[in-house]
Amino acid sequence: MSTDCYEVRAIRYARHMRRSPENFVGGDSHDVAMPLNYYVWVISNDERSIVVDTGFNEAMAAKRGREIVQPVGAGLAALGIKAEEVDNVIVTHMHYDHAGNIPLFPRARFHLQDLEMQFATGRCMCHSLLNHGYEAEDVVNLVRCVFDQRVQYHDGAAEVAPGVEVHHIGGHTQGLQAVRVRTRRGWVVLASDASHFYAHMDEDRAFPVLYNLGDMLAGYQTLRRLASSPRHVVPGHDPLVMQRYPAAGTGLEDWIVRLDVEPTA
Repeated sequence: MSTDCYEVRAIRYARHMRRSPENFVGGDSHDVAMPLNYYVWVISNDERSIVVDTGFNEAMAAKRGREIVQPVGAGLAALGIKAEEVDNVIVTHMHYDHAGNIPLFPRARFHLQDLEMQFATGRCMCHSLLNHGYEAEDVVNLVRCVFDQRVQYHDGAAEVAPGVEVHHIGGHTQGLQAVRVRTRRGWVVLASDASHFYAHMDEDRAFPVLYNLGDMLAGYQTLRRLASSPRHVVPGHDPLVMQRYPAAGTGLEDWIVRLDVEPTA
């Protein structure tokens, strides 16, 4: 495989049962079951492996009322990756479910947007409506990494490695970034929480945890522009991801899927 072309895998590490009105600004008249899946992603080729987001652990699952399916470390191990040997982790944003396992990666350099650290340590965190997605200890862990020279800040679009890019989106949080990856099937975009579900992009609707509604809605256009087609955009929490993409190997069904191959829908 070319050094700037990658395989991409989504690891489902946790889930949360909820109803559809909880997932949309203004609610949802259908009021049907619409659970959240929680993912971390792995971008890899013969030259390197890059982890996207860190997930959270069992203690945080208990605190937040979430269910761990398989610990993040177990998912990485199933792909032959030792968390303690990972060199680069992209943090799409600093919410507890994306930056809750920083200590799992003791040697990694963490990539995040300037605006996200400013947001997570600034005056907006004085408001419970904005800070409830963050955990103080997770933020402190990343600040410690700053002083350990283990944080690479980005201002907008940047290349993390050949064929792997980050792009500032905002909306959900001030510094949210998506990840663009070159694969055999074209440019795949890991939306993270720029679009929690396919329905948010497809129906031009918004998840109710947000910093700026206008930026969130404009972000859908950015995701589509960055991807080779709308089918190349992967939302951050949708269980349909597990149905549309094939398992990454035997025994990995409903746990780890390949995103660098064509989806079934």
